[in-house]
Amino acid sequence: MTLAYVALGSNLEQPDQQVRAALAALGHLPGSALLRHSSLYRTAPVGYADQPDFINAVAALDTQLSAADLLEALFAIEQRFGRQRSFRNAPRVLDLDLLYYHGMVCADEALTLPHPRMRDRAFVMVPLAEIAPGEILPGVGDVSALAAALSGDGIEKLDEAG
Repeated sequence: MTLAYVALGSNLEQPDQQVRAALAALGHLPGSALLRHSSLYRTAPVGYADQPDFINAVAALDTQLSAADLLEALFAIEQRFGRQRSFRNAPRVLDLDLLYYHGMVCADEALTLPHPRMRDRAFVMVPLAEIAPGEILPGVGDVSALAAALSGDGIEKLDEAG
């Protein structure tokens, strides 16, 4: 089994319910177990600002899937939820990003690990620090320190972790 972290986000069609349903879907991935998840957070959109706020969370999975198979499974969940990839940073029903797959560092056409922009995003680092405060990710750094530096970036905690 391998530890992996997945970021979840939604800003369409009752986003808090979309994220909760996606967490449940992650718990049913083959050969995988949902270990824990962060609280839900409300955050302002990044990149394309003319859209509703997002609801974000991070989940920790224990998985037997390879990183490529896990990414494919995440895309399949997004598809089931009705994800449309119209343009970069567009509003979306569900966005799932593979942030980290234990010990794997790669950069190719299909997958870059750890996620290349996670260290600069409060909506990723703050929830990640909530469930993995002691983690030091290769190429990223100390999760808690990065989250602390970003914690004032328009992120609002909505509920408690599970």
